[in-house]
Amino acid sequence: MKRVLRLLALVAVLGLVAAACGSNNTTSGGASGGGGKKIKVGMVYDLAGRGDKSFNDSAYSGLQKAQKDFPNIQVKDLTPVASGANREALMRLLAGSGYSLIFGNGFAFEDTTEKVAADFPNIKFACTDGSFDVQHPPTNMVNNDFGANEGSFLVGAAAALKSHTGKVGFIGGVDTPLIHSFQVGYAAGAKHINPDITVDVKYLTSAPDFSGFSDPAKGKEAALGLFQGGDDVVYHAAGGSGGGLFAAAAQYSGLTGRHVWAIGVDSDQYLTAPADQQPFILTSMIKRVDVSVYDTIKDFLSGGFKAGTRTFSLKDGAIDYSTSGGFMGDIKSQLDQLKQQIISQTITVPSS
Repeated sequence: MKRVLRLLALVAVLGLVAAACGSNNTTSGGASGGGGKKIKVGMVYDLAGRGDKSFNDSAYSGLQKAQKDFPNIQVKDLTPVASGANREALMRLLAGSGYSLIFGNGFAFEDTTEKVAADFPNIKFACTDGSFDVQHPPTNMVNNDFGANEGSFLVGAAAALKSHTGKVGFIGGVDTPLIHSFQVGYAAGAKHINPDITVDVKYLTSAPDFSGFSDPAKGKEAALGLFQGGDDVVYHAAGGSGGGLFAAAAQYSGLTGRHVWAIGVDSDQYLTAPADQQPFILTSMIKRVDVSVYDTIKDFLSGGFKAGTRTFSLKDGAIDYSTSGGFMGDIKSQLDQLKQQIISQTITVPSS
């Protein structure tokens, strides 16, 4: 009898261990409700992964909202190694594990997603920030593109309106065509306000080295260089490296007594920054990756999934700027006028 009880106890412990392992990298509640078979939705993050307080966290927010609103789905999210070498392996792992819709969250996934989509024609795939450059793109894949140049134009205008030195800066995580659209939009917005303004540009790395999206120390070094060179507002499109910009703005302002501004990207980064850095975050260019993730899942579940490229922009609320902290009150009306001019196409924002 004692041996039977010991065996039962062992089985119970093993069951708890298995349950804990099974929940790793899976958002809470994915297997709840109804007891029926779940539709499995997977996501592989870009470098830095969940917790970057920017691009990937925005995607995760969309995944969470979908799981809350659609109880018939089960979600799983995975982060590649620092080099990104196992992106394809992780996507294939999800594809081979019964996932019906799989996201590759970042432009670096485009080639990988196309390759895996071709091998799994019955599974739907979505790539964030992709843009097809092949003659016959997969019919089971959508690229979710963004009008990041439009939002960058607005924060560029804000930078020019707030600058006292006539010099503003831009930090790009990795020197790629996608990040160029942020840079070009930002410069266009700044020059729209002040044609004589100087826009200094620094990139942390060049492709295929994507570590520039996950190196806050390098971001801080670049930002300090820009501030020391006279730039008093600096905008980043550098993922997790952007935390270094905020730290630099706080440090430089404290040491010199000259208040400088930082501008965030993708999400409202004022809300997730440490309290001592918040006074130096002027605004953020909001790129609603969460909207693209949520809408793609919603379309998929309703049978409305469409392959090709879909662009999210100012017009549909997926691009905007933040006002947290109250630092934008004196210029908000000007920016909102510019926003409406972009939406009505009175202003055409360059993208490259």
